[in-house]
Amino acid sequence: MWLQRFTDKSRSVGCVLALLIAAGCGGTGGIRDAGAPAERADSAEPTDGDTAAPVIPARAMTLFEQATAVMASGDFVDAELRLKEFVLLYPDYPGAFVNLAIIHAHNGDDESTRAALDQALALDADYAPALNQLGMLLRRNGNFLEAEAAYLKAVTDSPDYALAHYNLGVLNELYLQRLETALQHFETYQTLVGEDKQVEKWIADLRRRVAANQRTANVAD
Repeated sequence: MWLQRFTDKSRSVGCVLALLIAAGCGGTGGIRDAGAPAERADSAEPTDGDTAAPVIPARAMTLFEQATAVMASGDFVDAELRLKEFVLLYPDYPGAFVNLAIIHAHNGDDESTRAALDQALALDADYAPALNQLGMLLRRNGNFLEAEAAYLKAVTDSPDYALAHYNLGVLNELYLQRLETALQHFETYQTLVGEDKQVEKWIADLRRRVAANQRTANVAD
């Protein structure tokens, strides 16, 4: 049963990423966490309020849009070239480094993945997509508590960042064996994204298992 759920979670990632317009997911083998979406050009446009994000120069914007388009199509080689050209023209946007990290993770290059994430977080230490990808990298290398810390920082800084809640659900259920915590994060993820039929099944199963554990604890008392 546990192995089946483990496999189901691995297969479900594609649906999660498609729902969130993701460009890729990190890691090789076993379960793959939900990755960050390809950063959209409008993420860099000025925001409402007193603090506005810098406007990306037109040439760099074109490169970025092309890079995210080919990345979404699965052509990571071309996307990497375009993103590298983009950061030469405009090195101050953390989203580009996150997308490079996704590409490096796809290629199994952990060192380059971490370097790209460090660059993103140097620009914005609270950038949720970078923290989410960092959590994925740490989880793949068996650093579960450090991965949890990265995911938690992501949802603390950006409570509506659904992918980090999803990954916290996976981490707590399959690796840390904290079923109630996993349930809470999957429920939050489901609330944020709407309806994910696969996650809905996991939630129902976790509710049954949590209730069973509580009944067992009551009998033991």
